Amino acid sequence: MRIVLWRHGQTDWNIESRFQGHSDIPLNAVGQYQAAHAAKILAGMNPTKIIASDLIRAQQTAQSLADLTDLAIVTEPGLRETNGGHWEGKTWAENSAADGEAFTKWIKGGDEPAGTIGERRSEVAARALAAIEKHHVDGEGDLIVVTHGGAARCILGKILDLPMGHWAVLGGLSNACWSVIEMTRTGWSLVEHNAGSIPEPLFGNESSN
Repeated sequence: MRIVLWRHGQTDWNIESRFQGHSDIPLNAVGQYQAAHAAKILAGMNPTKIIASDLIRAQQTAQSLADLTDLAIVTEPGLRETNGGHWEGKTWAENSAADGEAFTKWIKGGDEPAGTIGERRSEVAARALAAIEKHHVDGEGDLIVVTHGGAARCILGKILDLPMGHWAVLGGLSNACWSVIEMTRTGWSLVEHNAGSIPEPLFGNESSN
């Protein structure tokens, strides 16, 4: 059983470095191309289910895979990006200038509410994992989870049981790239991160050298 965390394609706000959060921003032309290209690769994994954030950038990304696989998209609002509160719609520079201390602490991985009135990372992780657990069933094949960069990092940090202060060591996902986690005898394992290809079999690992 594998779970694929797939970030949506590019938006204009990504290019402008604006905090998107719950703002419903569509893919731009590049993002549409990225999603279509990635979908052709992910279709080769023969996924059995697609679940996606209800925000349009995730829905458009998921649709590119649904069109190739004839799978229905199950919409899960719990997979949304972090609610950024007062930071949404503003650029990195604008948030740094207006709310420097709080913004810096949050960027470094703190659990303070984003943008004063937004969500904590712990809240994002809890709701996103709850959405995934509704659909994760052992033995039912690959589950494609179409989500957002910040939400994906929260999911990975929580499911891999990393201390929250270490979640930031997980590099971000590029637009339309994904991470793959797999259940092993010792628990969840990160087998691909920020990938753009189908996972290769692992030969000669620590248990079989």
